[in-house]
Amino acid sequence: MNDTEFHQLVDIQMTIIEEAIDESGADIDFDVSGNVMMLEFEDRSQIIINRQEPMHEIWLASKSGGYHFKYTDGDWICSKTGAILFDLVKTECEKHAGESIDWS
Repeated sequence: MNDTEFHQLVDIQMTIIEEAIDESGADIDFDVSGNVMMLEFEDRSQIIINRQEPMHEIWLASKSGGYHFKYTDGDWICSKTGAILFDLVKTECEKHAGESIDWS
């Protein structure tokens, strides 16, 4: 994968996350600045998602820890746990929000 393909894939994933948060109605503020997406919750806790261009990875940091995702077979997969990025984002958002979120 070259840098252009990497950025296109990350842009698509970030848009999917933004739209899912908007559609969920959850009380999550998000801001994208440069290579970083910051999700902030009512209790002021945060999830940080950023693109790591040199490694062609997406990194996620939350109160549960830090995770690195590589694009493999059509999904962003965590190199440590095998989790899919979007699934982990949903799980971490629910932990930070302290409630179940309707992601349908």
